Amino acid sequence: MEIPKGKLIAVGGNEDKGSYPNPKSKKKYYLDFFELGILKRFLKEIPTKNPHIEVVTTASMIPEEVGERYTSAFGILGVENVQLMHIRNEEDAKNPDYMERVKQCDGIMFSGGDQSRITRMFLNTEILDLLKSRYINENFVLAGTSAGAMAMSKEMIKGGSAPESLLRGAVKMGQGLNLLEGVIIDTHFVVRGRFGRLMEAVVTHPKSIGIGLGEDTGVLITEGHMIETIGSNLVVIVDGHEVKYTNVKEVEAGRPVAIDHMVMHVLAKGNLYDINSRTFYQSEEAYKHAQLTAEVNKV
Repeated sequence: MEIPKGKLIAVGGNEDKGSYPNPKSKKKYYLDFFELGILKRFLKEIPTKNPHIEVVTTASMIPEEVGERYTSAFGILGVENVQLMHIRNEEDAKNPDYMERVKQCDGIMFSGGDQSRITRMFLNTEILDLLKSRYINENFVLAGTSAGAMAMSKEMIKGGSAPESLLRGAVKMGQGLNLLEGVIIDTHFVVRGRFGRLMEAVVTHPKSIGIGLGEDTGVLITEGHMIETIGSNLVVIVDGHEVKYTNVKEVEAGRPVAIDHMVMHVLAKGNLYDINSRTFYQSEEAYKHAQLTAEVNKV
C-alpha cells in the first residue's frame, strides 16, 4: 500500500464523550474526555474550521441512540455540521446520497458495536473504495471506536473470549476493511484482559503487529505507520516478528499455544511507535532527534 496522505484514529471504546450535569445530584462533573482530547484531537487533525463530520452507525444495534450521543458530543465541541449514516443493509451502502456525502465530508467516525456488521456492509463496495481513495490521496481523517477501530485492519478479530484465548482456535478471525496491512487491532483491551487474545491473533499471522487499545484511549496513525498514543489509558503493542518458536500450526484445537520470544511494548499518552521500524519512542521530540541523528550519520 502506498503512503497515505490521510490519517487514521483508532479508539479503544467506551470513550467518555463528556459528563453531563445531573440536576438531582450535587456531584460536580467535568468534561474530562474533551480535555484528554480524542474527539478534540480528531477535529484538530481536520484542516477545516467548520468541518462536515459523518458518523457511521453500522456496527451498532441502537444506531439512533449512538448517533445522538455523537451529535451531542461534537456539538459541545462547537461542531454543528454532523450527519449520521445509518447504513443497515447492502442497499443503504449503495445509496447515492451517502456516496455524495462521503465525497464532501471532512472526516468520518465509525461507531462501536459489531465489527462484522461493518465488513458485511462495506466490503467490495464503491463506498469503501471511495473511503480508501480519500484516505490515500487526501488529507482526510477516518476514525473508528471499538468495532470501528478493529475493522480498519486487513486481518480482523471477529470474536473470541479472553479467558479461552491462547487455546488454539479460540480467537475468530476475518477480513477487515484493509486500511492497514500487517496490523491487527483489539479494543477494550486492558479492562477486558484481552492480552492473550491479541497474542494468539498475532502468532497465527506471522510478522504482524498487534495494537491493543485501552478504553478512553486511541492512536493517531499517520503515513500508515507512525502511531501516537492519545487519551487517558494504555496502548499495548504486540510484535510477532521475532517469535522464535510456536506450536500454533501443529497443536490440536482447544490445546494451549506455546510462544517463544514475543516482544511487547506499553505506550502511555504521548508515546510513539513506528510500525515499519518496530521502534518505541518516548515522545515526538525523541522521534525527531532519532530522525536527525540518522540523517547526520548518512552524511
